[in-house]
Amino acid sequence: MIKQLLVLTIPFLMLNACKNKKGEGEVNANANAVTNEADINNTLGFGVLKKLRGIWNGPVSSTTPLGGYPEWIVDFRPISENQIAAKNELDTLNDIFMSFFIAKYNSQYKVAFRNGGSFNSMKRVSYFLADSVSETSNKSYYRFSEILKGKNRAFTEVVFVADSLYIKSYTNKYNTQSNSTTHMIWSAKLKDTSACLAAINNFSFPKKTETKDFSTSFTSVPEAIFYSTTGNPAGDPYPENAQPYLGITTAGFSFSGTLTPMPSKKVFLIITTQPLFSGFVFNANNLNTRSRYVILTTADTSFTFNYMHPGTYYYYAFYDNDNNGTINSGDWISINNTTLNLTALGTTSASTQINFVIP
Repeated sequence: MIKQLLVLTIPFLMLNACKNKKGEGEVNANANAVTNEADINNTLGFGVLKKLRGIWNGPVSSTTPLGGYPEWIVDFRPISENQIAAKNELDTLNDIFMSFFIAKYNSQYKVAFRNGGSFNSMKRVSYFLADSVSETSNKSYYRFSEILKGKNRAFTEVVFVADSLYIKSYTNKYNTQSNSTTHMIWSAKLKDTSACLAAINNFSFPKKTETKDFSTSFTSVPEAIFYSTTGNPAGDPYPENAQPYLGITTAGFSFSGTLTPMPSKKVFLIITTQPLFSGFVFNANNLNTRSRYVILTTADTSFTFNYMHPGTYYYYAFYDNDNNGTINSGDWISINNTTLNLTALGTTSASTQINFVIP
């Protein structure tokens, strides 16, 4: 909220007429001056930072060529005292990095939404600012609109109802429409809140402090959306490689000599925060703690998870023998609870062997 400080007129100074050559009084030259000052204590949309914490899972419907899919798992955790983020991959060509943080723009503090990633290897980064907020005991609503052109160009709605999260994005399809239309809808349930506790405690998250000053970040661009076919998009004021706290994990896999994969089948690499096996017993409930995953071909053999939250994880690979996208009888899986530990801004690696056919 903008504070306005009114400088009051200094009262007339009554002087002896024989000594006052300028008349009977003077008015302060700064009378009625107004000063605008950003107030971070009134950051618009601040409540969304706390509500996003945790692992969410639910189906996606989309108008993009990727279409919809039954599960999208997002592990939102703090990466600083004033920012929360999550990185996800679908395969080697498609990924997304989402973050929400406190930004200063036009002498106001608002929560910003950075939505960036790769689509068929083309990179895109969009910046939005909170411009509509409604918080009640039953429902919280946050709208984030594109910074320069507003909601006619693109906007995202983030809605919380009980343990449900709905993220709905809209776009005018590269300025080919007069108004934004539905781009994607994600309907998710909160599955886990334990994985993010270490980061919450580490940063005493969330705090009302500034992440980025965007006051001059978009002065020479037509819109707050950036594109690239290789590397970080030029002009991006807060690129992925500038994000704090996150690390890198390289995960490899192989097949037992008794198993011969078909090149047409897919391999899923899965990273969880709780183990999936107790001996040979599968802990199905711990699938709720999936943090990262990616779909590969049998020939890929490894994948690097960038911008990954620090912590202790369990790593698995499974071969989707029936091509249905889920772990079930007849699929092959690595049954060992391969453990990895990632530190802040650190790198680590892990490897596992697909060695067990699920009965």
